[in-house]
Amino acid sequence: MADQLYLSLWYANFRFSDLPAALERVMRQFAIVSGNERVRAATVYPLSWQESPVYQRIYDEKDTNEAAEPARVIAEATERLHEDYAYEFEMMWELWVVEQSGGLDAVWKKEPRAVRVTGFGPDFDEGAFEQNGQIRIDLGSDTPFLQEDVDLDERSAQYVKQNVQKLVDLTTAIQKNAGAATRLLWSESGENLAQKLIGRLQSLN
Repeated sequence: MADQLYLSLWYANFRFSDLPAALERVMRQFAIVSGNERVRAATVYPLSWQESPVYQRIYDEKDTNEAAEPARVIAEATERLHEDYAYEFEMMWELWVVEQSGGLDAVWKKEPRAVRVTGFGPDFDEGAFEQNGQIRIDLGSDTPFLQEDVDLDERSAQYVKQNVQKLVDLTTAIQKNAGAATRLLWSESGENLAQKLIGRLQSLN
C-alpha cells in the first residue's frame, strides 16, 4: 500500500519572523535538485487545516518565471505573518513512473509530481509544528521510490534508483544549505522508510 512521505525541519532558536527566509532557502534547494524553480501555487490556512484558505494564488503559464519564483511568491503570501497560520507552497519535480508494465517490455516515463513546502506558525493547529517541524515538505506517495507492485528487472531498477537518488540529493542539499538543526524523513504509517528502500534495492541485486 502506498504511503505518504514527509521531510520535517526544525531550527534552533527559531524566530517566527525568520520563516519567510527559511522557506526561501528550502525552496531554493528544491529548485536546484528538481531543475524547476517555478512555484505552482501558494495557499495560506488560518488556525487549522479544517479552515478555508485566507489566501490562494495559482501560477500558470501566463505568469512569468520572475512572478512565480520562490522569493516573490513567498513575499506575497507572507505579507502579513500570523502565528496561527500555515503557509503552503507547491512546486513540481519529475520522477520516473511505469506507464505500462510488462517485465522487460515495461515502459517508463518521467511524470511531474507535486511537492508541498509548508511553514507553520507556532499557534497553527494547536502548535502542530512541534511534531511537523517549523517547515514540513510533503513529498507525496512513496510509490516512485519503491515500486513495490512492479516486477523490476535490471533496466527498470535503474529508474527506481534515479528516483531514490533525487530524494537523497534533496535531503542532503537541505541538510547542508537550508540551516535546519534537525531533519527527519518519515512516512505517514510510521514505517521505517530507509529500511524499506534498502530492502527493495537489495532485492534487485
